[in-house]
Amino acid sequence: MLGVLPAQAAQAVLKAYFQAWKNCWEGRAQAPAFKGRFRSRMAVDIPQGRDLQIVRLNRRWGRMWVPKIGHVLFRWTRDLPVGRRADKGNRVSGARLVREADGWYVVFRVQREVPEPGMHAGPTVGIDRGIVKPLALSDGTFREHGPWLTEGETKRLRRLEKTRERKRRARKSGERNSRRLTRTCDQIVRLRATAKRRAIDWQHKTTTGVAETFSRIGVEDLAIARMVKSARGTVEAPGRCVRQKAGLNRAISGEAWGRTVTMLEYKAAERGGSVVRVPAPNTSRRCSACGCVTPGSRETQARFVCKNPGCGFEANADTNAGRNIDHAAGQAVSGRGDLRSTRSAKRQPPTRPRAA
Repeated sequence: MLGVLPAQAAQAVLKAYFQAWKNCWEGRAQAPAFKGRFRSRMAVDIPQGRDLQIVRLNRRWGRMWVPKIGHVLFRWTRDLPVGRRADKGNRVSGARLVREADGWYVVFRVQREVPEPGMHAGPTVGIDRGIVKPLALSDGTFREHGPWLTEGETKRLRRLEKTRERKRRARKSGERNSRRLTRTCDQIVRLRATAKRRAIDWQHKTTTGVAETFSRIGVEDLAIARMVKSARGTVEAPGRCVRQKAGLNRAISGEAWGRTVTMLEYKAAERGGSVVRVPAPNTSRRCSACGCVTPGSRETQARFVCKNPGCGFEANADTNAGRNIDHAAGQAVSGRGDLRSTRSAKRQPPTRPRAA
């Protein structure tokens, strides 16, 4: 069987396996383990770009060569350095065929030389990530979105989920899924994939605009994995408000806060900016005007009113948190403060945001 497998594909598997152990040894991930066939994405790696033989047929379609498969047609949606446009510093170095819920996609790996970005001259900003307001900026603006699915698609998804559960209850233990149940599950997966594509599209457009506008972007260093941990507890110590916590976990996961920061980091670096992670404690409780943390200042979930007698600052709670994040990011960059000390500090004088 190994003789049939292309040597480049086998080498790519070994490289991915070695990288997985390296991430585990450096504390970025857990130890790699075997995945079930139904819990992993089907993919075909083509690590050598010279084997692709990419040809553009017309404005919409292109053709590529996949070892052991043959010629494959694909929709031409991006300009690729092929033919006379390809050279040593700008070429396609590999590709991957990935199976998604609605079909197969091809992802090309392009190697190109880019100039060193200059210093970004824009202003600074702090971003508070939330659920009601997905992104609240320190300048008082918000980046919001609507539901990822339309009303009709949401009703159809709910109807399909009820149908799936009804068919599962009718299935005997150990019996294989029927074709109708499999078709229902496929329809559910396609609808959820549609919602995910729309979410990623919104994140790409939003993060690109933020990275082009601001030079330094401050974000909270959140432990998202612990925030979405289940509150079910154990048999000896059962949790409380489990259903409410499960709904909150779904809302946090749906916003994909970690993916937003990842996009901001590489897009800001490409444009000469930077992303600074700051400690999260007290960013929503501290007054961004006087720097005091006074009980009761967070009157409601959306309103912040400083209870310091000499201040009385009022603002949107998320905007106030964004300003605190921007202040802390400025201290981290300038070196005037120790971010570790903000975990126990009760008072922190604010600093004015400055352009980097």
